[in-house]
Amino acid sequence: MPALWRGLSARGGGWVKVLTVVGARPQFVKAAPVSRALRVAHDEILVHTGQHYDDAMSAAFFRDLEIPEPDVNLEVGSGSHGAMTGEMLRRLEPVMLEHQPDGVLVYGDTNSTLAAAVVTCKLAYPDGRRPWLAHVEAGLRSFNPRMPEERNRIVADHLSDLLLAPTQTAMMHLAHEGLAARAELVGDVMVDAHAWAIERAADHLPAVAREHDQYVLLTMHRAENVDDPARFGPILDGLAIDLPVIFPIHPRTRAVLERGSRGLPSNVIPVAPVGYLEMVALEARAHAIATDSGGVQKEAYLSGVPCVTLRSETEWVETVEVGWNRIVDADPSALAAALADEAFMNRDKPRPPLYGHGNAAPGIVAALERHHDRAGMARIRREETVL
Repeated sequence: MPALWRGLSARGGGWVKVLTVVGARPQFVKAAPVSRALRVAHDEILVHTGQHYDDAMSAAFFRDLEIPEPDVNLEVGSGSHGAMTGEMLRRLEPVMLEHQPDGVLVYGDTNSTLAAAVVTCKLAYPDGRRPWLAHVEAGLRSFNPRMPEERNRIVADHLSDLLLAPTQTAMMHLAHEGLAARAELVGDVMVDAHAWAIERAADHLPAVAREHDQYVLLTMHRAENVDDPARFGPILDGLAIDLPVIFPIHPRTRAVLERGSRGLPSNVIPVAPVGYLEMVALEARAHAIATDSGGVQKEAYLSGVPCVTLRSETEWVETVEVGWNRIVDADPSALAAALADEAFMNRDKPRPPLYGHGNAAPGIVAALERHHDRAGMARIRREETVL
């Protein structure tokens, strides 16, 4: 068998060496169940770009999720989109050349995702092999071009060799863009992660939540919300409701508030960023959740908690269609109106398993194995043709 393919010849059973790139806390959550499943029979090199770098946003998540510390931390840190992505490109390439993985696995829609996708698609090893690229959460679309994340996910999808889609809607988007042949429906790995976490979260409920019988949980960090005073102001106005609002503040949002001319309404309780298990506990006990986070929208659905989305659109349209999520944009009266809507706040309404049954991680690993075997056989055929 030609040396160009190391798959079945190395250990038997299609052993694969995968380099996983993560950089932000939602990616740590998604990578955890896949990493556990992947390491049963394969090798994984876990690379952290350092996009989220302080303890609350990074190291605490690895501890909570009970996954190994990254093999490599690029320590890129914060900065403008261009500077951050460029530095990731510069630091990722030598790491990939050193480890020479069979394939690279990326998650979601961050600058880390974009950088890893660009490096991988241009990379060739000294022996002529090229790594394949697989994208988890492929096919998500907000159709909002102002979102940097929308640009990142589209580029990553079009560069990837294997598109691992969480929903049928995502598969439809990929088909519309001519990418159906590369796509597989595997379900949403966040269901796996949430099921694992909810069994462990109860003992991690922060004290501030235990002090209130009911509260709204708020998260907000997207640039189009917090960096735009014309949007941020009305959103802050809308938080002045008759319930306490617990607000774990993202560093980006805290910086905006600290340099701004107005503060939070008196009922909003700011707290430091929380770990993953604390966040799952806060979500599960909340009366409602208000957020601009895609991941928190989905976790709200998995927890059976009504969600108000502080954006003009959502990638998770299914949660809106079944009545568990409401898009309110920056309307200052919308949060109070949603909380007063008995039909929306009713927790007895149907909640179908939109994102699978918690077995996405083994499905992703199986898809990687199949793709690796196909890629290896294709290389063999190409080499035999040349010979």
